[in-house]
Amino acid sequence: MCLAIPGKLIELIMENGLKMGIIDVNGSKTRACLEYVPDIHVGQYTIVHAGFALKIIDEEEAAESLKLWQELIESGAFQPDEELPSRESL
Repeated sequence: MCLAIPGKLIELIMENGLKMGIIDVNGSKTRACLEYVPDIHVGQYTIVHAGFALKIIDEEEAAESLKLWQELIESGAFQPDEELPSRESL
């Protein structure tokens, strides 16, 4: 299962010839490779998974996704500190 989280690009940087960025994900800053979204600009939102920005999204879609994440956390359906089940245990 892919758990991608939306974030806002706040800074563009180049590292070892790769387009990279600093992404604000709900107040936490993380680095992500931007090679899959070469047209992204500072201020735009993206979906980030495993250190890669996968898709540019609009602010409304990002807000809705973050709202759903918060609802899951508050309902107890998803505990951020819990270890997810391994593939072997499913």
